[in-house]
Formats: sequence, C-alpha cells, structure tokens
Amino acid sequence: MQKPQQIIIINPNSSQKVTDGIDDAINDMRGFSVADISCHRLVAGPEYIETQAHVDGVVTPMLAYAAQYEAKAAAFIVACFSDPGLYALREQSAVPVLGIAESAVLTAMRLGQRFGIISISSSSVARHYRYFGSMGVLDRLAGDLPLNLGVGELSNADQTFDKMLNVGKQLRDKNSANCLILGCAGMAQYPKLLEAELGIPVIEPCRAATALAMGAIAL
Repeated sequence: MQKPQQIIIINPNSSQKVTDGIDDAINDMRGFSVADISCHRLVAGPEYIETQAHVDGVVTPMLAYAAQYEAKAAAFIVACFSDPGLYALREQSAVPVLGIAESAVLTAMRLGQRFGIISISSSSVARHYRYFGSMGVLDRLAGDLPLNLGVGELSNADQTFDKMLNVGKQLRDKNSANCLILGCAGMAQYPKLLEAELGIPVIEPCRAATALAMGAIAL
C-alpha cells in the first residue's frame, strides 16, 4: 500500500551512480518510515560537488526543483555534505528540511563526545570547518582528514576502503575520535565495513538525515 506523501532526498549533483548509492544506503529504512522515500538527482547540477563554486551554484536550481515537489513532500533532505541551500530551502518550504552534514553531526554528538570526519579532499575540510564553526560544534570535533580522492573515485572500493581505513585509524588513535562521520554522500557503501574494522560507530550522513526526517514527521 502506498504511503501518503514522500521524504524527498535531493542529491544536488547530477551523478546517477551517487544517487543510486544513496538509495541503496537508505533502502532498509523504508519499512520503518511513515512516508515513502524517493531519491532524486539534480540534472542541472554538476556531475560531482567538489568546490565552493559547485556548492554555491546548485542552490538556485535545487530550490526550483524542490518547489515542484512541495505538494508531495513530507520532508526534504539535501544530500550533499556541504548542505548547499539548506537554510534557503527551509525558508521556502513548509515541511521539515534536513541537511546530511547537520544531521550527521547531531547524531554523532549523541553517540560520542568527539567525532571525526573522513573527507574527500583538503578543500572539503576547509568548507567543513567553516560550517561547523557556524554550527558552534568545533569543540566536539576531533579532526577532519581528507582521502585526497575525487567523488568519482569513491566507487573504486579497493582504493577507497584502504584509504578510509587508514584515515579512520588516525582519527580514532591519534585524534581520540570515538565516532566517525563519512563526509560525502558518495561514501554510502562503506560504513558497516569500517565499523567492523574500527570498532567505533561510523555514521553515514544520508541515513542520519533520513532518521531525523522520520522523527520530524512523527513530531
């Protein structure tokens, strides 16, 4: 039986591969949701979001895209770790709007005192520090370390997982992180593997945002 309305997850880049990865990551949560969950890609966006210019450039087309689904939406999720257009979409929409970075940080602060971020690049780290500073959570951040990979390279499991494991160990052992956040929606396939190796919680941000969206709808 179809559920009323939808949690609309918008991937602000145009990559079908990344969008499919997000869909797979949250698939097992559908059975717990009071609303259907659908994953969308922003065809007008860049293939990957890797720079501040990319982040800034997707806001206007994303707002226009979300407006088309307002009547069907129980909640929106912005599925990019820079949370582009989050506050603008909250201003535009009458339903709850979640960003995956904000949601992951809020989840991490429930699970541990100090959280670490596994990022894709050094430029991503700089963006994250600006954002976390505005959120007022830098005192809970153990560290944010890059893989120095592009988003398109994240699907290469052999290369990516080894790098993620090394960065995760450094954040756990040298930076004293007691939980980790994956700093890109393109990493959605890796949290369970990392948790098994590292022995600490690993938060996949699209799942964190979906869980908070479910709670926001229930409230």
